[in-house]
Amino acid sequence: MDPGKKEQILADFDTFKSYLSDKVSKGKKVGLGEEQLAMAAEKVADYLAKHEDPRNSEEKLLQELWKVGDKEERHKLAHMLVKLVD
Repeated sequence: MDPGKKEQILADFDTFKSYLSDKVSKGKKVGLGEEQLAMAAEKVADYLAKHEDPRNSEEKLLQELWKVGDKEERHKLAHMLVKLVD
């Protein structure tokens, strides 16, 4: 992804939610179920937690929750993120 576009998406939590909502909607259109969407959300969240600094308080909270959660808790959080934007 273009660095400028990535920065624009991550700079504002509402923009991030809108971006994620669009991706969830597209996933549903191609037939992905909730479990598959959550697994994709896990991969994105894991990448962001490891490679991106939070740009706002919401992202900071998500990163902290991700870091302290075990595999099962992270999976549940991914499900909640999908529900949040659906």
